[in-house]
Amino acid sequence: MKILFYSAQPYDQRYFTASNQSHNYELRFLEYPLNEDNTALVKDETIVCVFVNDQVNAAVLQLLHKKGVKLIALRCAGFNNVDLKTAAALGIKVVRVPAYSPHAVAEHAITLLLALNRKICKANSRIRDNNFTLNGLEGFDLYQKTVGVIGTGNIGAVFCKIMLGFGCKVLAYDVKSDPSLVAAGVAYVAVDTLLANSDIISLHCPLMDATHHLINAATIATMKRGATLINTSRGALIDTKAVIEGLKNGHIGALGIDVYEQEEQLFFHDHSGSIILDDIISRLMTFPNVLITAHQGFFTQEALTQIADTTLGNISSFINGKQLLNEVTA
Repeated sequence: MKILFYSAQPYDQRYFTASNQSHNYELRFLEYPLNEDNTALVKDETIVCVFVNDQVNAAVLQLLHKKGVKLIALRCAGFNNVDLKTAAALGIKVVRVPAYSPHAVAEHAITLLLALNRKICKANSRIRDNNFTLNGLEGFDLYQKTVGVIGTGNIGAVFCKIMLGFGCKVLAYDVKSDPSLVAAGVAYVAVDTLLANSDIISLHCPLMDATHHLINAATIATMKRGATLINTSRGALIDTKAVIEGLKNGHIGALGIDVYEQEEQLFFHDHSGSIILDDIISRLMTFPNVLITAHQGFFTQEALTQIADTTLGNISSFINGKQLLNEVTA
């Protein structure tokens, strides 16, 4: 069985090659992201493996269908980049990796929070310039601060437990509460209450119509002034232009993001020799109280192993006619 990987990085090749030892499929890796212009790169593969920023819209699916593709294997949890209705109409199955070490992303969210609060990047830069002063590096204790968590699935639940360990008061919002989190001390409240009372807000929800631009000019106005905002889920959960205004007027005290609404043309590529044409992220990078990482929350040994194993397991189920436990449908 032949499988074509788009947007493949060296680490993808390494982990999938290792996992494939128990399957012995024929894997072909392309560094290019999937879009309408390069579906012709599919040769005789019937399975295409894609990542978060690959375009799997109606036009791309039509072209893949003509090439004989029968399965789209997402090596990620999110599937908002796939036109599921078109896939179903064409008879193309779609599978994903619903969970891969939730600790990886939750811990990265904590990393962003701590680095922002204690000015770690600025402090490191000073030290490298032989400047050992402390002025401007003060932060605040996380202990007894109120942390708002929007989305308490696998990742959000781990984040809640970590913040409880810091001695924080944790408020949560989700369409369905988690009894184990309530028992641990998490209080589920309305989203407006969460925004108004939280010193720190962390987003851990999927991207859908109901959550698109969840953080916008109107919701920012209801937030506690000076709150820290963390987003390690999906870039379009926040209206970046509105967040920039919130940073400028001081309503948002700090911002840490591992995702960006227009990341498709930026993340996972080296632009060090180029001029960034995206004025929005360029503006974000000018703020001293903003920390951006390039979608690396998932990037741990444990998560990469689980992603490869689950993806190839999904493919094995498809090939052998077994139930697709991780299938995504419209």
